[in-house]
Amino acid sequence: MISLDKNYWTQRYQQNETGWDVGEITTPLKEYFNQIKNKNVSILIPGAGNAYEAEYLFNNGFNNIFVIDISEEPLKNIKKRVPNFPTENLILGDFFRHEKTYDIIIEQTFFCALNPNLRTDYAKKMNELLYPKGKLVGVLFNDVLNTDKPPFGGNAEEYKKYFSPYFNFIKFESCYNSIKPRQGRELFILLEK
Repeated sequence: MISLDKNYWTQRYQQNETGWDVGEITTPLKEYFNQIKNKNVSILIPGAGNAYEAEYLFNNGFNNIFVIDISEEPLKNIKKRVPNFPTENLILGDFFRHEKTYDIIIEQTFFCALNPNLRTDYAKKMNELLYPKGKLVGVLFNDVLNTDKPPFGGNAEEYKKYFSPYFNFIKFESCYNSIKPRQGRELFILLEK
């Protein structure tokens, strides 16, 4: 297994090897965000990459959005696209060492980018970073993908084992509005601490 460290991800951005990056917010998250009434909720987007989700939220009046990534490259990209995005909310760091607490955490291609042996730690850390009744929302691949490099896939039954000790399952179902290349291959999740 390759080392999925800061250098690995920085190199992927510098060499434009970002196949997961669709260049805009994806439909499942856009539709979820559009129904949130309270624009003051605190939202974390971990392993955010170019964070089109953060850009969309910011441009739609949300004012408490935080982005964390292990590589500085995508954080620079966000700042170029959205110069008014608060610099202090662009966090260069390791998700597993992050300490702040949030109302909502967004999952968009972060889970599948982590070494699969970190999945139990991921679920536990998500729980730690959420306020009581906080929500983990997003999409997970429901497909067998790579075993030696990201994206790593999986299936609903496997994922339930990681999340059930920490979350109530509000939605955990096939995603009906995936983008075309991911249709039939994603689960939409809405989990509550």
